[in-house]
Amino acid sequence: MKLRERVGLNIQNMRRSKGLSQENLALAAEIDRSYLSEIELAKFSVSVDILERLANVLDVDPQEIFDKRD
Repeated sequence: MKLRERVGLNIQNMRRSKGLSQENLALAAEIDRSYLSEIELAKFSVSVDILERLANVLDVDPQEIFDKRD
């Protein structure tokens, strides 16, 4: 699995575990919902600044977005 795919899946899983919709997470992170969808689907690389904002909203350490999951 490519790193971009892992990041997208981790964000998606974290979002779902927090009970957030894409719309709610995107609004809180101040990004477009369609951009968040593309990140989760690994269609776009995402900047460190956006990753930090997403991690803050998800209340996780930014490193967790890169962690391998079972």
